[in-house]
Amino acid sequence: MIPGDVTCGVNEIVSGAVAIDPVESKEHDYPPVLKAFLAGSFSGTFSTVLFQPLDLVKTRLQSAATPVHAAVNGRGVQPGMINIVTNIVKQDHIIGLWRGMVPSITRCVPGVGLYFSSLHWLKGQLQVRQPGKDIGALQAVGLGVVARTMSGVLLIPFTVVKTRFESGVYGYNSVLGALRDIWRVEGPRGLYCGLGPTLARDAPFSGLYLMFYTQGKKAIPEEWLQSPTQASALHFSCGVASGVLASVATNPADVIKTRMQLFPDRFPSVLSAAIYVQQTHGMTGYLSGIVPRMLRRTLMAAMAWTVYEEITRSMGLK
Repeated sequence: MIPGDVTCGVNEIVSGAVAIDPVESKEHDYPPVLKAFLAGSFSGTFSTVLFQPLDLVKTRLQSAATPVHAAVNGRGVQPGMINIVTNIVKQDHIIGLWRGMVPSITRCVPGVGLYFSSLHWLKGQLQVRQPGKDIGALQAVGLGVVARTMSGVLLIPFTVVKTRFESGVYGYNSVLGALRDIWRVEGPRGLYCGLGPTLARDAPFSGLYLMFYTQGKKAIPEEWLQSPTQASALHFSCGVASGVLASVATNPADVIKTRMQLFPDRFPSVLSAAIYVQQTHGMTGYLSGIVPRMLRRTLMAAMAWTVYEEITRSMGLK
């Protein structure tokens, strides 16, 4: 999830708890936007490392030429993600589940930081134009879309490398080596392949996540959110529900993105990838990898939110 695939930890930003206070910014050595970037980067590191296996399994499911399953004692089928995990562990041991960790960190850590700092700055600009007003549903969508688009465009080359590392199709030895090989063989187009569906996945995800999250929080009585014993559980629940809904809505774009980035010669456009998925797998093909993706998105939201809250509190952003 950017954090391309991460859109968590935004509750305090969106709800207005994080405000740009000229007096406060003078009391600290670093500007609030930089603190938001650092806090987001730290939270992205923890969540990326912990949930990398889910992203790996998701990529393998989406890159398979045919639906992944295996017979179990002649009765029924074994779920594809379990079959993939079993094969990875057999071939590469448990450490194999963290294949692609370096490009994931290279992409997600600065990506989450850029997302949080962009969101923080955009939120401050909106507060200047409408002081004292809560952010509405459409405004939340807009903030999430713009912030995610900014980070997504800057980091798309690392998204391509990350996807190819996880697929097992390419034999790259390092992130820099992969970038050089892609540039030499495919040119700039190779580094930016799948940009359209990547933004069609990440930008709407961030916007929808923020909308679901802010609207969900508004439905909860304020006194519940002020309770130290209930606030964390309520924020966690809102985050999980928002992640699930946004993941389902954007999974078709994620499937197309994976195809285009793994096989750019075969799928040079969104239409060619979409036609292949439809003809080969039908409508269910657009839901490929949705279980590990939902798990990763929602669990990363919970983890990154927790870490982000602690870091922002220690940095004086709250």
